[in-house]
Amino acid sequence: MFLKKTLFDDNQGKHQSMDIRKEAGPLEKLKNLEQRISTVIERVKTLKEEKAIMEKRIRELERLLDGKNQEIELLRSEKNSIRDQVESLLNELETIDFEKG
Repeated sequence: MFLKKTLFDDNQGKHQSMDIRKEAGPLEKLKNLEQRISTVIERVKTLKEEKAIMEKRIRELERLLDGKNQEIELLRSEKNSIRDQVESLLNELETIDFEKG
């Protein structure tokens, strides 16, 4: 029966030099995993910061859009008011009898 060594086994025994070489693989894998996890954590932090910046920019653009929509409504209201005034003046002109001279 052959038992495989793990990271948690101590290195005592007659094949200690062979065991160290076997453990280098798992230790390297663990180090690699640690580096990858660190990279992922940093990327998540960066993405969270970018998300916060984008959300702030979205709020700014929404406020700007709301302001422009209010401006458009004001201009539409002014246009309707001017159109009504012009129509009223044209109606008054139509009621005036011009004498042919």
